[in-house]
Amino acid sequence: MVMNPNALGLDLPPGTLRVQPSLWYADEPATPGTWARLLPARDATGMQPVLLAETRFLHPGQVADPDDHDAATTLADLWRLVQEEDDETPPEPWPGLAPAAPGGTDPDGAAARTAAELAGDDDWLKGTRGALVPARRSADIPAVLGWGGAAGHADAVRISAVLRSWEDRFGIRVVGLGPDVLTVSVAAPPRTPEVALAVAAEHAAFAPDTVWDDYETLRAYATEEVLDRRDWTFWWD
Repeated sequence: MVMNPNALGLDLPPGTLRVQPSLWYADEPATPGTWARLLPARDATGMQPVLLAETRFLHPGQVADPDDHDAATTLADLWRLVQEEDDETPPEPWPGLAPAAPGGTDPDGAAARTAAELAGDDDWLKGTRGALVPARRSADIPAVLGWGGAAGHADAVRISAVLRSWEDRFGIRVVGLGPDVLTVSVAAPPRTPEVALAVAAEHAAFAPDTVWDDYETLRAYATEEVLDRRDWTFWWD
């Protein structure tokens, strides 16, 4: 049974505990301080903070466990799928996982800053509401919710398997979820062009529309969207 955070005396905005899927969902749109305001509930309830655009794209009947999927294998499979769908260029071998980025800042602090910046400035996050999700770690939020935003490319459990790996290597937190958009904060972003390019290949496997809709080369995407970037946003057409 999911604990109701409203009953714990936490400084939360007005919200409602929902059953299918299990989550607490704020009654009013998020403000720049909402994510940070929800963070103390994680220690009190084990529920992870996130900003949700809406809940109709959540499918609790499709919930599965990311433990059943390996990130390296998942990305390699998705990379091959993307290569097979490209009729204009010869297929390239999967380059493998990028190394972890050294250093970085506190992941929760980075997430609070990213959420504040995006909720105040980004159009799609302006309509989100704060939510608390009963997940073991931030990366598991899509799997726990049965999020369908990338369903045309990968199911939620494989999305979470990859996010777990990024959480371990780059200190990501899942900050925002929309119908077909996902934003993560990045506490330890790639600092060199070589590592950024390797991460860009992972992004191209994970969410190919994000890369190829706006960039002609993987290196251009890596330079603009990965190198030293404190947030990564993905979408699926």
